[in-house]
Amino acid sequence: MKKTILIAASVVSIALTAAISPQTAEEKKGLEISKKAEAADNGWGNTSQTLTMILKNKNGQTTTRKTHGFSLEVIGDGDKSMTVFDTPKDVQGTASMTYTHKVGDDDQWLYLPALKRVKRISSSNKSGPFMGSEFAFEDLSSQEVEKYTHKYISTVKLAGVVVYKLERVPVSATSGYKKITVYINKENLRPERIIFYDRKAAKLKTLVYSGYKKYAGKFWRADQMKMVNHQNGKETILKFEGYKFNDPTITEESFTQNSLKRAK
Repeated sequence: MKKTILIAASVVSIALTAAISPQTAEEKKGLEISKKAEAADNGWGNTSQTLTMILKNKNGQTTTRKTHGFSLEVIGDGDKSMTVFDTPKDVQGTASMTYTHKVGDDDQWLYLPALKRVKRISSSNKSGPFMGSEFAFEDLSSQEVEKYTHKYISTVKLAGVVVYKLERVPVSATSGYKKITVYINKENLRPERIIFYDRKAAKLKTLVYSGYKKYAGKFWRADQMKMVNHQNGKETILKFEGYKFNDPTITEESFTQNSLKRAK
């Protein structure tokens, strides 16, 4: 499955070399599994869906937001996506757009209707919360293989499902994460759980996928994603509905700053 930022060339070179030419058997296997998982989801073209976002604070109080969005698969690079907020009124019309890249940091923008302006998300802000949720801006990007180094840890059972446990380290020096632990379903190669560690390597967040359905005979999509922040006690639940694939109205022209301003 979703930020032209300067990174030192030497850092990118070292990280990409590690990703492309792993040195240990565990690194080779981790990269191989990640590539297979990515290949298993190739070819979806474009999608659209509606989304309910539920924000829960540490006291259990909730706020609900409704959004809709769409994404475009880009051959040879990362995917493009847009999310538009429909309710409540105080965020209505707010829209975000992401261009994910395989190499280098992503391009992201946020349209603020009250100011009638498009704000570019800088590298120093991509680890910040997206619209007050427990999802960071960088979590909105498609998780391209080239964005990480990969290491196989073990094969384990998770909630009764056999999964590969992998450790990924972000290539980008501006990532908010030191490392990420990913649990990938061995049978169908879809992600089941991701654990995020902050820059001090402390456990920060856990993302759990549930309610998977298969679309177009091939593509697995979860109807719920739950992100729990272990450090502040907050959580965000995303509930997806109405997935549609290969809508001819979704094109490259759907992902411009002008279209971001006009998004409804």
